[in-house]
Amino acid sequence: MSTVTTTRQPSHEHWTQSNGKKLFMAEKRSVTQPAKGTILLVHGSSMGSQGFDLDIPDDPDASILDWFACRGFDIWRMDFLGYGRSDKPADHLATVTQGVPDLLAATDYIMKTANTGPLMLIGFSSGALRAALFAQKHPERVKRLGLDAMVYTGKGSPTLIKRAQKLAEWKSSVTRPIDPAFLLSTMTRDHSETAMESRKKPYIDAILAIETTVPNGTYIDMCENLPVCDPKEIKVPTIILRGQYDGIATDEDLLEFFKFLPNPDKEFVMMPGIAHAAGTSKNYMRFYDAAYTFFSRPETVFKG
Repeated sequence: MSTVTTTRQPSHEHWTQSNGKKLFMAEKRSVTQPAKGTILLVHGSSMGSQGFDLDIPDDPDASILDWFACRGFDIWRMDFLGYGRSDKPADHLATVTQGVPDLLAATDYIMKTANTGPLMLIGFSSGALRAALFAQKHPERVKRLGLDAMVYTGKGSPTLIKRAQKLAEWKSSVTRPIDPAFLLSTMTRDHSETAMESRKKPYIDAILAIETTVPNGTYIDMCENLPVCDPKEIKVPTIILRGQYDGIATDEDLLEFFKFLPNPDKEFVMMPGIAHAAGTSKNYMRFYDAAYTFFSRPETVFKG
């Protein structure tokens, strides 16, 4: 990958509908044409997509959108129903399964508006589950799939063992509050030294500026409904991005998932010095580089 300077790019806002409700998206366009491809970022359980586009003075790489746009990709983010700037129906749990129609609506809009083919998806944490299930059900819409902070069965996961102790609490309410202490814990709970200090507060502030509660559906799914997708049925090229210290899953759990992926165009990348939150970690470039490299791969000529 050649040396490129990341600069702040203009953001273009978009809206569509999922199940009659408003769905928010934002796009940053490649600085070069034609674009190498189109990426859609799929957020996780505890915040919408605003944390993907941080604006921090003297740290242009803090925006995942800016970084990839400056290296030749059109890149989008979206807020699932119940999150961010999208509609928040009072009874909407935003489970992994409920994310599929949201992704269907978003990809339909992007593919038609941007006149693009199948998209490259990166899912983060429960967003990885959403992206994986979507790729399983709609492979024609997914060119390449990235799964960061992924979990398969949850067996042996320190994070999920602890989270399950509050399962009754999660199931008693549609939403839960989030605050600075909780959001900080998503960056530090597995290893206190992996997060980049200068990105902690801007990340927390960006999230809380838009939402102070989030739905409980994916927390419930990850505590009692795993597995929610079948790796044997995910036919698209796939990369698993595994933080060295990530407590959401064990290595064995993810290697089992990887083993069952049928497409030979697959990679398992262990990212040293990273815990659960790759984008705000000190070693964020290991995450960026792995995703960029996988998404820039030449197409296979002979497939056997």
